[in-house]
Amino acid sequence: MSYGQQGGPQSQWDPWKPHSQQPWNGGTDETPDWAALAEASESRHKRRRMLFIGGGALATVAIGAAVAVAVVSANGNSDPNKPASGLPATADLPGRTDGATPSFESTSAPPPLDPRDFIASKGKDTAPLGAQILFPGTQLTMGETVYKKGATDDTKSCSAVSKGGLPKILTQNDCTRFLRVSYIKEGIAVTVGVAVFDTQAQAAKVKSQVNTEKDIIRSLSGKGIKDFCTASICRTTSNSVGRYAYFTIAGFTNGKDVTEKDTPVFQIGDNLEEFTFRQILRRGEAQASAAADE
Repeated sequence: MSYGQQGGPQSQWDPWKPHSQQPWNGGTDETPDWAALAEASESRHKRRRMLFIGGGALATVAIGAAVAVAVVSANGNSDPNKPASGLPATADLPGRTDGATPSFESTSAPPPLDPRDFIASKGKDTAPLGAQILFPGTQLTMGETVYKKGATDDTKSCSAVSKGGLPKILTQNDCTRFLRVSYIKEGIAVTVGVAVFDTQAQAAKVKSQVNTEKDIIRSLSGKGIKDFCTASICRTTSNSVGRYAYFTIAGFTNGKDVTEKDTPVFQIGDNLEEFTFRQILRRGEAQASAAADE
């Protein structure tokens, strides 16, 4: 729709011109271009919105800067590049004022007590001792093998329960007590003997002097075990731990001589020798544990 004169150029409404300069106000009876007026109004609204948006962004930046300044001020340092030398010296910090260095008690645990120390001498090895204590129960199980227990013996006459050169060796090294016990399985019997001394050095010396082929202990019969190793060849061992020297003698209850092929005889002797060692060591472990709890 056109609001200009017919036959000539149409006058345009300029929204930015003063009211008196508009073409429809020039003394003619032309009507205003309402479409142009609407378009101009819309253009002004768009410009105004852009100004509002731009101003809001600037305001956000300004608020962020203000918050940052406030945080720095709250930390008591308005210069973010201020060197660390500005911090208070160590002496200015709260703490001890007497110049003393704090000390703390040691929390490291003491070293565990050595069980062998308790079986090394008469003075420390004070737990009850006896054949029934060292070899309790009525049978012994080693792995899957069960040995039936026979008689036990406890004497202060070490030479009376030994033979060959052993009585002399025990006497010279001041043996104070001799414990014995026997076990049996399927016609094979073994006697274990434990010689007791005051010191570990005495027991170790006995071990070094013994000849197991002739310096042996006497077998112990009774409680279901017949005499054995009284005249026949038997297998013998000797060893020591702490203040104890211990021996074994094993053989057939029917009087048969033991040969190198008789593996069960060697087995029963080795098993009882190992068991005796463990039992003596357990004495030390029990006493060490009791001393640690005191």
